[in-house]
Amino acid sequence: MVTIIRAILIAGLAAALVWVTAQNLALGRARAELDQTLLLTARAVEVEVERLRSLPAVAAEDVRVRNALAGTGSLQAANSYLETVAVHAQAGELFLIDAQGETIAASNWNREGSFVGQNYAFRPYFQEAMAAGHGQFYAIGVTTGVPGYFLSMRVDAEGIRGVLVVKLDLRPLEDIWRTADADVALADENGVVFLSARPDWKYRALTRLDGNVLDRIEATRAYDGVALADTVPLVSAPLDGIDAKGTGWIARIAPMPATGWQVIAARSTNQLQLLSFGWAVLAALGTLAIAAALKAWEQRRQIIALRLSQSEKLESMVIERTADLAREVDARGQAEVELRAAQEALVHTEKMAALGRMSAAIVHEISQPLAAMEATLSAAELGVGDGDTVTMIRLGKARGMIRRMQRTTKHLKSFARKEVVELSLIDMRVSVAAALDLVAPRLRDLGVVPECQNPEDAVFVIAGAIRIEQVVVNLMLNALDAIADKQDGHVGITLSTHHGQACLCVSDNGVGIAQADLSLVGEPFTSTKLTGEGLGLGLAICKAILADFNGSLDIASKKGQGTQVTVTLPLAVQQKANAA
Repeated sequence: MVTIIRAILIAGLAAALVWVTAQNLALGRARAELDQTLLLTARAVEVEVERLRSLPAVAAEDVRVRNALAGTGSLQAANSYLETVAVHAQAGELFLIDAQGETIAASNWNREGSFVGQNYAFRPYFQEAMAAGHGQFYAIGVTTGVPGYFLSMRVDAEGIRGVLVVKLDLRPLEDIWRTADADVALADENGVVFLSARPDWKYRALTRLDGNVLDRIEATRAYDGVALADTVPLVSAPLDGIDAKGTGWIARIAPMPATGWQVIAARSTNQLQLLSFGWAVLAALGTLAIAAALKAWEQRRQIIALRLSQSEKLESMVIERTADLAREVDARGQAEVELRAAQEALVHTEKMAALGRMSAAIVHEISQPLAAMEATLSAAELGVGDGDTVTMIRLGKARGMIRRMQRTTKHLKSFARKEVVELSLIDMRVSVAAALDLVAPRLRDLGVVPECQNPEDAVFVIAGAIRIEQVVVNLMLNALDAIADKQDGHVGITLSTHHGQACLCVSDNGVGIAQADLSLVGEPFTSTKLTGEGLGLGLAICKAILADFNGSLDIASKKGQGTQVTVTLPLAVQQKANAA
């Protein structure tokens, strides 16, 4: 009997704990889903508002609006223009107010409830626009009775001021929310709900409003015809941060800084309570079942333990020791594998370090003799007679080979030396043009005219101008080397922007790169040139330069069909805006 009572008490305790845990988990998940709903709703509302935010400023630039405000133009022309703009922009209404607050032109000039002749000097959107240049306000229309969001902009025409206003109807959002079965609402800066998927929430305050707020709302006639003082607040207790709780529902609240509104996402708690209760019942039944099973198992265990206790202990010890030995063998095997890998990596690192030191020594030793040889050949050319063409050709070839050796030593120096990265705001189009100038002699030698495509607008990135030119020159020279033996060779260079990235593509229809070599061509001292001229440092240097600027280099190629190299760098959007 005592055992049964104990099992019942434990089952009750487990049910209570599971109920509390399930309640908390369900509330947490519900809040997370409500937060996602808040984010999506806020973005949807902001998109709808921002779609027409600049419309007053654009429409105010029209001469018909300015002449109408200045009194030098036709009011009918202004009415027709505002009506046309409102239709094409899918705006609610557009209307022009003079400095005294009287509407002189409107898109609904020929419809019932026209704004023409109405005085809206009491509206905050008019007062804010006259004082600060622009304003915004949500209210029920005092003329039409239709609620809307008013966006205003001050207009100056020949010393005469006025305000151009667009009225945005947000009520279609309520239909979308109801279709999606989402309990979503919008409240103004005073906490008054003006849009809601739940009709019983509309034009009710979240919490009780004090007298000053009610007087201010009454003065602006924001909710003309609605007795806010007589409505019951949605929440009786003070709000707990971004959480709100009412009778049978919970909600999350988030601000919308662009408009000063609050977005509210709610959810019924009835299903959460039912789910928690179900888990609690299952926990109680499961606890009782486990208790009964444990009791039966305990009785059986005691009977078997009398016969097999010693053998079970011995078997347990053997199994445990065997497992320990197996783990030890696995650990030693893994340690040996890691040791061999570390040794191989160390040997490779030492090889590369020795190669780097040897390259630096070779460069240092041959740089000055090469420069002296080139100077000597230049002097020899000056002494050759005008008619000795053969000698001039031979001297020119010798100087070309010396320059090739100098370029090789220069690449080795660039790869071995860690330069200080100097960043600045550069236009990629300028760097491409400079690089084309540098490779112009090689282009003329091959008789190739590159196909160059640049955007009309500047492509700003944060990088080093000279180093970016070095990258483009290297890629262009590689492309020219690939088509050197082709009669119909061509090279293309395309600059574009995509998803916040500047993309520079250099392509050719040359010999291409085998698939097996693609993963190696960016490594130092790896070259696919058949002539043996390349040292294999060009692409490695390009990758190192782009890495300093948070860029990347991708290579796509097929043997015999050409190669395409794509350089990607982040666009400097903010810096471009500041420069403008």
